[in-house]
Amino acid sequence: MWQKLTSTEGGRGLLLISPPFFYALVLLAVPLGAIVLFSFWTQDFMNLDTTFTLNNYREIVEKPIYGALLQRSLYVSASVTLVTVLLAFPVAYFVSFHVRPERKSLWLFLITIPFWTSYLIRVFLWKVILGYNGVINSGLMKIGLIDEPLTFILYNVNAVIITLAHAFAPFAILPIFVALEKIDRSLLEASQDLGESKLMTFLRVTLPLSMPGLVAAVLIVFIPTIGDYVTPELMGGAGGKLIANMIQTQFLALNNAPLGAALAVVAMISVTAISLAFVLLNIRWLKGRS
Repeated sequence: MWQKLTSTEGGRGLLLISPPFFYALVLLAVPLGAIVLFSFWTQDFMNLDTTFTLNNYREIVEKPIYGALLQRSLYVSASVTLVTVLLAFPVAYFVSFHVRPERKSLWLFLITIPFWTSYLIRVFLWKVILGYNGVINSGLMKIGLIDEPLTFILYNVNAVIITLAHAFAPFAILPIFVALEKIDRSLLEASQDLGESKLMTFLRVTLPLSMPGLVAAVLIVFIPTIGDYVTPELMGGAGGKLIANMIQTQFLALNNAPLGAALAVVAMISVTAISLAFVLLNIRWLKGRS
């Protein structure tokens, strides 16, 4: 059997992909299947009823708080994605087109510096920066721009968006940079030789060719931010809680894992639908330009 597998190219390929396949199956598919299964059960404190039911999904539909939290989560994720990608593209463009090749590695090294510290520490640092007596308020008061500390920059949705945008910035910069690096520079020269301005060359050549990196950046930022619960918990206050915080509450505080699982399934379906719609629209846009 072993000799038969190793004697053919298909068998060697099967042996090669088997370890990561089973690794993904155990760590991804099995927990996901357990969450879906749990969502159709019910729990009363310590008593778990495994009878199939749609009561959890019915409760999600009937109680407005769940819909409001999901809408807020999607809004925050979309805002973080928009801010992050808009700020990441100029950085990636500068490194790709205006930094000498021998220094690009140094710039990428500097971009990844935030990963050197714990995510939790970075969140606390933003709490210090945006706090009532934090760096921003103290600085603005010292130069006389404000008379009293600003209260709208912490413990609300704005603080969550700012913190998440900073945390996920490298995840957006790197895929965009890779896409820009793959662009043939002769295409840009040809566009300008044919009379196009630098702006039109960017819009008609650079931007469409960098779209795979942009799509990757959008998905890499949008998908995980909707499941983040640490930042909303520390920075959002009462008005900045997201659907992930409710899921955490159901699992850990209220001891209602089935309802928490149902909320997780609804959030996953929502994110999947929006992500697929975005990818399909992007493909349609690129086909329309070709």
